[in-house]
Amino acid sequence: MSSHHKLLPITLNKKYITGAALAVVIVITTVLIAGSALGLFPAYLVQAKEMGKSEVFDDAQNMAWEGMQTFRYDTFGDEEFWGGALKLHQAIAGEANGGVGPGVSPQTALAVGLKVDVDALPESLKSDLKAGKVNLTDPATTIALLKLNAVVGVTGFFNKTEDMNMTRENFPSRMNRTTGMTLTSIGIQCALCHSTVDDSFAPGIGHRMDGWANRDLNVGDIIALAPNLKPIADLLGVNETTVRQVLHSWGPGKFDAELILDGKAFRPDNKSAATLIPPAFGLAGVNLHTWTGWGSVTHWNALVAILEMHGKGRFWDPRLNNSVQFPIAAKAGFWNVSVSNPDDDRFTPKLAVLQFYQLALVAPKPPKGSFNESAAKRGDDLFTGKAGCSRCHVEPKWTEPGWNAHKPSEIGIDSFQADRAPDKIYRTSPLGGLWTHQKGGFYHDGRFATLLDVVDHYDKFFGLNLTSTEKNDLVEYLKSLPD
Repeated sequence: MSSHHKLLPITLNKKYITGAALAVVIVITTVLIAGSALGLFPAYLVQAKEMGKSEVFDDAQNMAWEGMQTFRYDTFGDEEFWGGALKLHQAIAGEANGGVGPGVSPQTALAVGLKVDVDALPESLKSDLKAGKVNLTDPATTIALLKLNAVVGVTGFFNKTEDMNMTRENFPSRMNRTTGMTLTSIGIQCALCHSTVDDSFAPGIGHRMDGWANRDLNVGDIIALAPNLKPIADLLGVNETTVRQVLHSWGPGKFDAELILDGKAFRPDNKSAATLIPPAFGLAGVNLHTWTGWGSVTHWNALVAILEMHGKGRFWDPRLNNSVQFPIAAKAGFWNVSVSNPDDDRFTPKLAVLQFYQLALVAPKPPKGSFNESAAKRGDDLFTGKAGCSRCHVEPKWTEPGWNAHKPSEIGIDSFQADRAPDKIYRTSPLGGLWTHQKGGFYHDGRFATLLDVVDHYDKFFGLNLTSTEKNDLVEYLKSLPD
């Protein structure tokens, strides 16, 4: 993992800022200095920055820090749904730990794509893990990891009236079931789907990599563990058995955000209607945020936080008040969600910092040796030349400035998923960092298994007459982005 994906020890009121966010500050500083030299900016403004007295830069650092905390740890109050309504925490704990069923061990959690933040683990625990002294088949270990806040994208809530003296350093001695380990609820964060780890310690255990799509995560299987799926079943007008069948059909790396809006669980070909989890990096300068262009980063953050994560807050989108296109959403009033007391809004106050942090997450450069450099250079020429890819995928964001969207007929695919969104279009996806999310395939539903399959599709649809060598060169170029 390259250095800009790790936390850099830049002290700010005893807080830290990510390397990506720091890069934003450095760029701004460079512009100011250059502008001052050309007489574009007052010298005192640059001097103030150099002296650390500019409130703009202080605010930027603070927003990046707060946004990172929000992205990684804020549930927006959704524990009332995942724990309070669905009782998912009971399935995780298991009967032996005050829950129901066999429970979820670390071994099982890792198998369904959950990740562990190695930086949240005490050194003594890491030593015991390396020595094989930790029982990874015991759900009690999962509970202990939740208490350490070490499970990426998931927060456990515990009975505060009980013994809560377990710390990171005494974890091994207190890992067995105790009264202080009672899991009372569970909540989720943005990082659940849009972060992974670098596997530096072990598979599924490592340093966080925010913005990366977790294509290992089996969201459907995890939700299906919940003892009570009646709230979802009642919303969709089906029974719980049907809900579980739908959830199990999604598979790793996929999620169906539109299911609770239109109730369409399967495509016309009877395959799951779930779509691939997209990355959340490289979005600065990109207009539409999702596969089907629902809106900007802030719009989709609000929709997901309130409707999908079931957090507490305000959400407004009158386009959902359409009983033909969105029968479930219109009936449930999802187009106009509010809280009775504005002070109870857990999400809206975090909207700005969350967006700021996400826009600071740059698309990561590919590892050295992961692509053929000579072929990539030839592919670059083809991309802007014979293949004509740059007509839509405009460098350096590799998407169109402005309204970056196209009708299904313009890109040669069916309209099923596009028809599930208000504007019935597909977004021109930015291509930076494609190498990070090759697992699960390409396009919104993974219909193309490889990048070569994508190139073949466009070659046939647009009649490009590319040779095999040219196609391979294009693939190598795509793997090199951002170069």
